[in-house]
Amino acid sequence: MKSIFDTVVIGAGGAGMMCAMTAAQLGKRVALLDHAQYIGRKIVISGGGRCNFTNLYAEPESYVCSNPHFVKSALARYTPGDFITLVEKHKIPYHEKKLGQLFCDNSATDIVNLLVDECEAAGVEFRTSCDIKSIVPPTQLNLPSFHNQLLPGGFASADSSAESSNPHWQISTTRGAFECDSLVIATGGLSVPKVGATAFGYNIAKTFGLKIVETAPALDGFVFSDKDMDRFNDLQGISADTITSCGGASFRENILFTHRGMSGPASLQASLYWRQGAVVEIDLLPELDIGEVLREHRAERSKKNIRNILSDYLPNRLASRICDDQKLDDSIQHISDQKLDQLSDGIKRFEFRPNSTVGYIKAEVTRGGVDTNQLSSTTMECKKIPGLFFIGEVIDVTGQLGGFNFQWAWASGYAAGQNV
Repeated sequence: MKSIFDTVVIGAGGAGMMCAMTAAQLGKRVALLDHAQYIGRKIVISGGGRCNFTNLYAEPESYVCSNPHFVKSALARYTPGDFITLVEKHKIPYHEKKLGQLFCDNSATDIVNLLVDECEAAGVEFRTSCDIKSIVPPTQLNLPSFHNQLLPGGFASADSSAESSNPHWQISTTRGAFECDSLVIATGGLSVPKVGATAFGYNIAKTFGLKIVETAPALDGFVFSDKDMDRFNDLQGISADTITSCGGASFRENILFTHRGMSGPASLQASLYWRQGAVVEIDLLPELDIGEVLREHRAERSKKNIRNILSDYLPNRLASRICDDQKLDDSIQHISDQKLDQLSDGIKRFEFRPNSTVGYIKAEVTRGGVDTNQLSSTTMECKKIPGLFFIGEVIDVTGQLGGFNFQWAWASGYAAGQNV
C-alpha cells in the first residue's frame, strides 16, 4: 500500500524542513523522510549549541560555487530578513555576535522547534528512522532506478505491484512505500558523520546521471606537514589577530595554533579556498608596519635583543619562532637593513603549506556537490529530469563561516518549496 503525496522531501535538516513547510503552506501534500531518529541534529550542534542561523550580510560573494551566478536568484528571493521575521514570530531571542552573525540567545533547539512547528502547522507528515531502499523514477524519464546497497541485507527492488508505466516517483523505504510528483533531495554533505552525514545524496545524483563537483572538507582546521609540525611544535595554544589569505580570499580574524596544525576562524575561512599544495599566507600584525617600528627602535639606539622587541607585539613563543626561522638573536643595533626587511616580511607574510585539512569529522561543511549547471537557479529543479530537486549542502554551493550556509539552506529550500 503506497502513501501518495504531491512532494516527498528526503532529508529533514534545515533545507529540507524549509522546503517542506513552504510547499505545504502552498497547499501541497508533503512527506518529509529522514533516516535519523531525531530531527535537525546538525542544527542542534551548530554555533556551539546556539546556532548561527543567518548572517545580515549574506551576499553572493560570500559563497564558493563553480557557477558563481547560481546563488543570486535564491538569495535575493529569501533574505536574512525573511528568516529573522520567522525567528521573531516564534519569539526566539537572538543577538548579533560579530560581522553580522546572528545567534540564538538560548539554544539551537529553538531553531529546530521553529521549523518543526511550521512544518506541522502546514500539515507536513514526518517519517523518522526511515531508510530509503529504492527510488524508481517515472517511467517516461527512461532513467535507472536507485537502490540503496548500504542497508543490511542488501537493497529492495521496486514494488512489484507497480504498474509497468507509472508517471510518478516511487520511493520504497523501511517505513513503507511512497509515491509523488516531485522528489526533493536535501540529504546534506559528508561533514560531521557522527550526526549521520553520508554520501547518500551524491549517490542518488550519480545514479540519475548528474555530475558531482569534487567534494572536500571545508570550514575546517589545517594539518601541518611533518616539517612544519616540527617547526611549530611549541606554539600550541597561541592565538593571534591576523589577516589570513588563501586562494585569492583574505579574512581578518584570529588564528589558533593546535597540536597538529592551525585552527581559529581565519583558518577555517581560508580552508574554503584552499586546494592541495597551496600556501596559506598570514599577516601576523595587520595594523602595524613592523618594519618601520623596528627602524624606530634602532634609531633610538635601543640595545634590546630583537626577540624582546618582537615580544612587545607578538606572543613570546611566536616571536622566538620567527627569530629562529630568520636566524636572528642579537641586539637590534647589530642587525642590517636587509635583515630587518626580511624579518618584517616574515611577519607580514608568514607562510605555511598545509598537508591537509582535519577532515570531515571536524569540517563544518562539504565543499563541492551536485553540479549547479544541471539545476535551475530559480527552482533547484534538475534541468533534464522534471520533478527532481536538489537543495542545501548537497549542491555545489558552500558559504563562508558565519551563518551563510544556513542562509543558503533557507533560500534554496524556499526556492524549491515554491516550485515543487
